Order: sequence, then C-alpha cells, then structure tokens
Amino acid sequence: MIVITGATGNIGYGLTRLLLAKGQKVRAVGREAKRLKPLVDQGAEGCIGDMQDTPFLTQAFHGAEAVFSMIPAAADEPDFRAYQNRISESLVEAVAKAGVGFVVNLSSLGAHLPAKTGPIMGLRDHEERLNGLKALRAAHLRPTYFMENLLSGIPVIKGMGVMGSPLKPDLSIPMIATRDIAAVAADVLIAGAEKSSQVRELLGPRDYTLAEATAILGKAIGKPGLKYVQFSYEDTLKAMMGAGMGRDISERMIEMLRSMNEGYLMKDQVRTKENTTPTTLEQFAPVFARIYNS
Repeated sequence: MIVITGATGNIGYGLTRLLLAKGQKVRAVGREAKRLKPLVDQGAEGCIGDMQDTPFLTQAFHGAEAVFSMIPAAADEPDFRAYQNRISESLVEAVAKAGVGFVVNLSSLGAHLPAKTGPIMGLRDHEERLNGLKALRAAHLRPTYFMENLLSGIPVIKGMGVMGSPLKPDLSIPMIATRDIAAVAADVLIAGAEKSSQVRELLGPRDYTLAEATAILGKAIGKPGLKYVQFSYEDTLKAMMGAGMGRDISERMIEMLRSMNEGYLMKDQVRTKENTTPTTLEQFAPVFARIYNS
C-alpha cells in the first residue's frame, strides 16, 4: 500500500493515477470526498481528513509500505511558516507512530539554503524533521519553478493585455511540468527505499527566460505579439493581497522571487541527465491555452 497525501492537487492527482495504472494499491488522502471521488472511482482507497489531525494521519498511514509527503498550500494563513511546521510535525509524528519505513517528500529547489527563500524555508524545516527519524528512509524531491505557476498570469493577460511578474524578462530559469514531478515520484515510490537517493533535484527540460516563455504561451493563445512586463515588488504584493492572499505568504513569495532575480535561489543548480525531465514549455502550452479559453 502506498499512501498519497495531497492526492487532489496537481502532483498528487497525477501521481495517484500513475500508480493505479501500474497496478499499485493506493490510499488517497484529501480534505473533500467530492474531489477524491474520481480517484476512488479509478480504484484508490479514499481517506478524508485534515493533515493537522495527527491521529487521522496515523490511521491513514497504517500498513503503508511508503508515503508521499507534501505540505498543501494555504493562502490565508496568518503565519505561513508556522502552518507549514504544524503540518510537518503532524506528518512526521504520524509516520513514526504508523511505523512507515519510506517517505518520498515533495520539497523544492533551494531547500538546502539557510535563508532568503520565502515559503521554501518551511520545506527545509520539513526535510530536516523527516531526516531526524532514524528508522525512516526519506527521499526528497526538489523540483524547480512549476510551469503551472504561469497560469497565474492569465488574469493579467485578460485584464492588462500583457504577461507580467516581478521576475526579470531576461532571467533564465529552469521550469518543470507537474506531470513530470508525478512521474518521477511514481518511479521512486515503486523502486523503494533501497534504490532511492536522499535528494533528487528536478530541473525540467531546459532553462527559459520569462520573455521567451511569454512568446511561447502567447502563440498558443492566439496572441503572438504578447509582451512580458516586469512588475515592481510593491505592486505585486498589493495584487497578491488584493486577490485574497494573506500578507505573510505574499511577503514570503516576494522574498523568493527577489532571490530568484538576484541569482541566489538557483545558484547551486547543475543540470544533468538525471535531473532533466521531458515535458517542454511548448508541450505545456496547450494546457495553458485550454485554461485561458475556458
């Protein structure tokens, strides 16, 4: 039995489906029965509850050979890192009590850095907490910037006629599709603890500048002349909060974006065959277009 936390998210949903297709027994953990139902219909065992509820998680992990660990997003938490640590503590305690021997943990590129990484700091805390369990083998996946993050630009395109963010237009960064993260996670979970490295960075197919990404996506939505505009940190913070995000998570996101612009967050990355994944931004573009046109 493999248990997937965050099973209704982009990565967890794809991961659960891949594992089921490979003949694995899967227990899918989520907060809403309605969102879990498609996975249950495909053969997963649904497990509904709150990840801050340690007794619930302990029961969910009971009998598991492996667990996929992730900390769900929560845009309105007044102290996002404290929230991350509450989830982390619950996960780690449940793993220990249930006697789980192997965890594949969704972390992030930059989780090894000691400061200035915004929400990634909470993922660093979680890695350290899992590594502190002597009886546990933990494999940490550290993916780069999600291609799906670009979907947040759709309201900007529709409202202002441009693509924009605080990132520099000529900043070249690796980008990854979440389906590739799910595919790697499935392979690692099936391979098991003895064949899994402790840390695995995932860098997508290649690096893209934001201007290049905008041109690719603009072409896909019928706007080949779409321009990219770099917004100020101050304006972005106001926009995030205006969209309903809390001040704390918004400020942490700005800190992360600033670190990307300054070359700090991704300063240690080295692309290899092992950390390169297949889905290109050109292949992701139809997904962007479908959501843009929906």
